[in-house]
Amino acid sequence: MTASHKDTTPSWTVADSENYYGLKRWGGGHFSVDDEGFMQVHPLCDQRSIRIHDIVKEAAQKGLKPPLTVRIQDLLHTRVIQLNQLFRDAIKDEKYDGRYRGVFPIKVNQLREVVEEIQDAGKPFNYGLECGSKPELMIAIAMHKDPKSLIICNGYKDDEFIRLALQGLRLGKEIYLVVEQLSEVPRIIQISKKLGVTPRIGFRIKLSTVGEGKWASSSGEDAKFGLTSPEIIDGARRLKRAGLVESLRLIHFHIGSQVPNIQTIKKATVEAARFYCELKKMGFPMELMDVGGGLGIDYDGSRSNYESSMNYTMREYARDVVYNIKSVCQDAGIDVPDIVTESGRAIVAPHSILITEVCDRISKTAVPPRPASKRKKINPVLRDLQANLDNEHGSTPLERYHDALQKKEEANHLFSLGYLDLAERAQADSTYWAICQELCEQAKHSRYTPEELESLPQMMAEQYVCNFSVFQSLIDHWACKQLFPVAPLHRLNESPDVDATLVDITCDSEGKVSSFTDVEDIRHTLRLHELKPKEPYYLGVFLVGAYQDIMGDLHNLFGRVNEVHVFLEDDEEDGFYIEDSIKGFTVNDVIGFTQYDGHILTRLMKKQIDRATKADEIKPREGTRMLDEYAELLRGHTYLAT
Repeated sequence: MTASHKDTTPSWTVADSENYYGLKRWGGGHFSVDDEGFMQVHPLCDQRSIRIHDIVKEAAQKGLKPPLTVRIQDLLHTRVIQLNQLFRDAIKDEKYDGRYRGVFPIKVNQLREVVEEIQDAGKPFNYGLECGSKPELMIAIAMHKDPKSLIICNGYKDDEFIRLALQGLRLGKEIYLVVEQLSEVPRIIQISKKLGVTPRIGFRIKLSTVGEGKWASSSGEDAKFGLTSPEIIDGARRLKRAGLVESLRLIHFHIGSQVPNIQTIKKATVEAARFYCELKKMGFPMELMDVGGGLGIDYDGSRSNYESSMNYTMREYARDVVYNIKSVCQDAGIDVPDIVTESGRAIVAPHSILITEVCDRISKTAVPPRPASKRKKINPVLRDLQANLDNEHGSTPLERYHDALQKKEEANHLFSLGYLDLAERAQADSTYWAICQELCEQAKHSRYTPEELESLPQMMAEQYVCNFSVFQSLIDHWACKQLFPVAPLHRLNESPDVDATLVDITCDSEGKVSSFTDVEDIRHTLRLHELKPKEPYYLGVFLVGAYQDIMGDLHNLFGRVNEVHVFLEDDEEDGFYIEDSIKGFTVNDVIGFTQYDGHILTRLMKKQIDRATKADEIKPREGTRMLDEYAELLRGHTYLAT
């Protein structure tokens, strides 16, 4: 027996796949399955589509095999345009007197190609950039071309950071230094006077409103960043004494990434708007309100306030921000500010897909029980397990499970004491797993499953070994338990008959994916297809464009994966072209990060080969071939060569 089951549905359709893998729930209109069972991406949410499997094939022809990051650049454009247009629509509908002046936070994805595409898409909207460190500020100032767009400077700031931002002001850029700590105020005053530059300043507010979800701890009165109300008063007085009343024009708040509940956003916006009005009343020329990030992504498609989802749409988010700021300002008799958002995840997450190939499988039932020998006396424990498998006594599933578990424990004990040999231990184990698998199959077609049997499907799930590293490409799944949608790229017109989890190729037991998105709860297995000999089986991990590219580590020295950038092209037969391709790290690249030198390692290897050749342990030509292979591996990819 195997760990698979046959679906009882008369025929599996592509609609069944779309429903099971949740494409219409989390895909936002960007993903579907064609009639031949191939996953498609619709970058512009219209009828134009690209087979992701075709992208993988074309990339392979360029020498870029999975693991592979696919960036759908038109989808990135679509998200930027959607956000800006929705805010413009909300402002028009609410007759709001201010403007929307969004910025993209570089920290969410610092890759040059991503930032360039966002700037290109945001050009008609004067879409700006946000930075939180000196390197990011250096990127922002150099990449910034539109004098009508903003640069927002967050994060801890030393004198060099402040000086660089002020130099940017001298270049005609609209740069705001957002004060995160009260100690930054006197340093901004001192450096600006020394340079003869009037700074543009914002205050980050520590709201009493606390966020929700995985990153809730980054908000509230115990947050790492921001000023308390006494510190705001103190900072405001310092600016007045320094003659910099005209400098303070912006307030900022942030209630965490991936905020799942719109009510939290509403509450925070109202509280922050009150701070804005009070500072305006104190005589400061306030004109900008930066509501920070937090706009979520519905990773599981449940439209709920669960941490991997969101109970609102992007349209609702824009309208609620505009409406609540307007309401507070109207009540206070204060002119409304221009609105700034720092939405990053919502912009970049959907455009990136991680492609991996399943290269092996691990199954508890890979070796079925051997038929009992008629010549050899059978140990009573093995006999009882076989009787359980045959269900000779017509026991209930729960009775069979209890009996099988008891006999397995007895077999393990007898083996430890030397009363069972290895072959008998193997027979006991394989029979036990066969019983558990049969009970799993029965439970799938049963109206009621006893609580003790509910964990059997997860225990019996096959492990599909995938050619990638969780720690490099899905770091948030390991570190933050973030769920990402996973689905096959092809064969979606076939019934998926294998309950599986995913394991990567690192030598770390944490390198796995055993939690999957579901509309009602977390799945602990995912139904996939039987592997076919000599036929690649590709899986896509979706919505991975935020943070994963930069935050991945080099566990086991598996480096950055191959990457392709894809654009729609109606003139091409398959509807797309690969504009750019980037090879992943080589072995030589990653060992260099750990202070090794490939040339030195090659020389050390040559010495050992020469020594073995002189000792007549290997032949000279064999030694030369070994050294050539070693050098070739240094130039090669770090992942499995499938």
